[in-house]
Amino acid sequence: MAQPADISSKRIIGLEPVQWAQWITGSSNITVKEVVNSEFQWVSRDSDVLIKASNPQHGDFFILNELQLRYKAKMPRRVRAYTGLAEEKYELPVYPVLINFIKDSNTSIPTKFKSKFMGLVAPDRLPSNKSMGS
Repeated sequence: MAQPADISSKRIIGLEPVQWAQWITGSSNITVKEVVNSEFQWVSRDSDVLIKASNPQHGDFFILNELQLRYKAKMPRRVRAYTGLAEEKYELPVYPVLINFIKDSNTSIPTKFKSKFMGLVAPDRLPSNKSMGS
């Protein structure tokens, strides 16, 4: 079941999805095709907002928006997992974004996540990391 904060983030982004997509990517030539129901049934998780967008340079792609009150250490792995699930489901590139509304002064927020196990390396993901608070 979606938490109240999840519902609010969907409403906020849904009010102006084009302006949101342009702000979050830093690109003024982004167009939004749709705000997608991003429920990934096989993990019983609904990501905050998945936007199907396009621009002349990259063509069609998705913007995966994960909004959190505060940063949690598990977020890089979680965002990487959601990005992989969205790429698999929709067969398009995904631009992952993690929004932290409150920044704790003692918390360092990484800009990439890499895992290695038995010689296999998961590709780095460099999510855009926007912080609303300072």
